[in-house]
Amino acid sequence: MQALFIGHAYIDVTFLTGHVPEGDEKTIADDYAISFGGNAVTAAFCCAKLGIAPDLLCTAADDWLAIMFRDMARAHSVTVHERKVAESSLSFIMPNDGKRAIVRCRDDHYLHPFPTLNLDGCKVLHIDGHQPDAALHYVKRCRELGILTSLDGGGVRSNTDEVLQYIDIAIASVRFCEQLGLSVPETLQYLKSKGCRIGGVTRGEFGMDWYDETGQIRNLPAFPVPLPRIRDTNGAGDVFHGAYVYSYLNAPEKPWGEHFDFARAASAHAIQHLGNEASLPGLEDVAAVREEFLAEAS
Repeated sequence: MQALFIGHAYIDVTFLTGHVPEGDEKTIADDYAISFGGNAVTAAFCCAKLGIAPDLLCTAADDWLAIMFRDMARAHSVTVHERKVAESSLSFIMPNDGKRAIVRCRDDHYLHPFPTLNLDGCKVLHIDGHQPDAALHYVKRCRELGILTSLDGGGVRSNTDEVLQYIDIAIASVRFCEQLGLSVPETLQYLKSKGCRIGGVTRGEFGMDWYDETGQIRNLPAFPVPLPRIRDTNGAGDVFHGAYVYSYLNAPEKPWGEHFDFARAASAHAIQHLGNEASLPGLEDVAAVREEFLAEAS
């Protein structure tokens, strides 16, 4: 095990339509995609596509959607450790004009405790705050073992404040800031106060505000992908997380600015494709994005 990701698994149904029906209406979508979903789950698949297949602790049911998810994980060589629930979770995603609306059907009533895994060889733990009991257990264990811990702060969870005490790399969203009632600078200061070595807030097309190894505040601009080429922004943040985890595993000696620069190119690739499966970048895709946009974004 080189890396462990912990999160909640979904099957995502993503569709493009110019009109959402109401009442007794029907409509036909322009395009659609079905893929795996979930924050840490998509990040794990991204890391695997880039070349380092991680272990994934996530929810799983005994239904046909779970069979589909297991097939997807097998195709990407992701090792899944299941935590049982009664029903698989679904997300219905409607991208529109650079944004996306989501309807989620989620079962997070766990039928069993989380599994205890052997962390021998593990170098990174990445969590998204789902399965809060498992998240807290593993961040504490990884801190004891000297394993790097990473948090996708997409939202404030029930024990986020406690979990952050054991996080090395904390990258949050604007929604996270809003839930805390803090501005972006105040959130960065909050992450510092919790002891996070690196902290940041992703802001979509405005890039990421973050503080580096010395505590200096920086801005990493997003690559300027033209609006007509943006098909689906859902999952782009998850790709960002998976890509920087891969970059760290591949070259841990590099500064975090370089890992995040790699990750923003992966995200710029992702938003040009529909659905998480098609959005996953390979190394050649990251290189192509950097070659096209780096001069404009610098």
